[in-house]
Amino acid sequence: MKEIDRKQGVQSESAVLVGVELKDRESVRDNLDELAGLVETAGAEIVGRLTQKREAPDQTTYLGKGKVEQLELMVRATDADAVIFDNNLSPAQTRNLERELKVKVLDRTEVILDIFSTRAQTHEARLAVELAQLEYSLPRLKRMWTHLSRIKAGVGMRGPGEKQLETDRRLVERRIVELRGELGRVLRRKEREVAARSDCMTVSLVGYTNAGKSTLLNKLTGADALAEDKLFATLDTRTRRWQLPNWGPVLLSDTVGFIRDLPHSLVASFQATLEEARQADLLLHVADASNPAVIDQIAAVYKVLEELDIHEKDTLLVLNQIDAIDEPSTLTMLMQRYPAAIPISARTGEGLSRLAAAVSDALTQHFLDVDVELDVSNGRLLAYLAKHGEILSRTYADDRVSVHCRMPRKYLATIPADDARIRLRRTGQDLERNGNGHAIANGDAISDVA
Repeated sequence: MKEIDRKQGVQSESAVLVGVELKDRESVRDNLDELAGLVETAGAEIVGRLTQKREAPDQTTYLGKGKVEQLELMVRATDADAVIFDNNLSPAQTRNLERELKVKVLDRTEVILDIFSTRAQTHEARLAVELAQLEYSLPRLKRMWTHLSRIKAGVGMRGPGEKQLETDRRLVERRIVELRGELGRVLRRKEREVAARSDCMTVSLVGYTNAGKSTLLNKLTGADALAEDKLFATLDTRTRRWQLPNWGPVLLSDTVGFIRDLPHSLVASFQATLEEARQADLLLHVADASNPAVIDQIAAVYKVLEELDIHEKDTLLVLNQIDAIDEPSTLTMLMQRYPAAIPISARTGEGLSRLAAAVSDALTQHFLDVDVELDVSNGRLLAYLAKHGEILSRTYADDRVSVHCRMPRKYLATIPADDARIRLRRTGQDLERNGNGHAIANGDAISDVA
């Protein structure tokens, strides 16, 4: 039987796909189509599909007894090497199914992890994938070592003995601790790197895998990032300078694509890679408008953003690939459902000027029009205002100067002078400082001031 090569994927293997539609899940057909894309991306050939509708999964084999027998016949008829479930299986369910079917049984998470392991290019991405794989495999070690008994006890080794399983579990747990520590250091370094770019506004592309984020990055910035019609073509963050018309340069970042039921361990492991999105001033949520499951995909992305605790960040929904939509009514329906969305085609360039204008308007909302009154000898603050804001005018009176400027909220909140007077032009309201030295208005943080 052909085995998985963990470095090259599941190449030259054949697989039967299985999907169980529970009462609280979407269409099993759409789910299996997506699973088929994952399996093909991993390099396997699909030789059969089996579906079942159930109120709840069977605790022993997930499928009902009759369906397991039907699946066994299908495996024999197709000479399949593996059975791959769209649902996530427990370790016990996997063991029981492998005992019944006499072939390897994988679930959706294992396929995703396998793809990630072959696509990770940077050091931090490889660390993240290894951590996610080990955390997934730890409760499943028993499945891998069922053929082993206790290590032989000889002279000098007599006593209670120790299972190979227990030895491996300790090794895996030790490696998990090491990886978490190393990824923690990577995350702290990444936070410093992203914070060091604070002189530029930042925009981050997020969205479902294969929605066209890398193609959009290339089109807007002239970059040459890898853009393939494959799931998870991008695992490593890329940041390029985008000359935004009527605005100036901003930093545009491409991030790893999301997917339905993305494993929690994978989301946690990729914290460093997703730091660009976490600290961005604006998110562009790119969705494939031509995909029949686009509404479910949009919901899945918002769910992952919520898990990352960045769902409240300013976000523009971008409906990409409108050139691939067969029925015009499809786009009409999507625009009725998401009236603030921006329809574009990253491939043809249609709608990109409207997108640029929307991004400019959104970033402008991050600025406040203020007067800052300070001592003329305070060169440090004058330099701070010139570096981080746009100075529109200066008015001098004796030893004081009033500077009219437009500044991002995030810089206005940390003006380095306690004796400066800050007044909002639109309301005439003076800003005060809280106990942490941050600018506030009527008790609200400056970031909350409209």
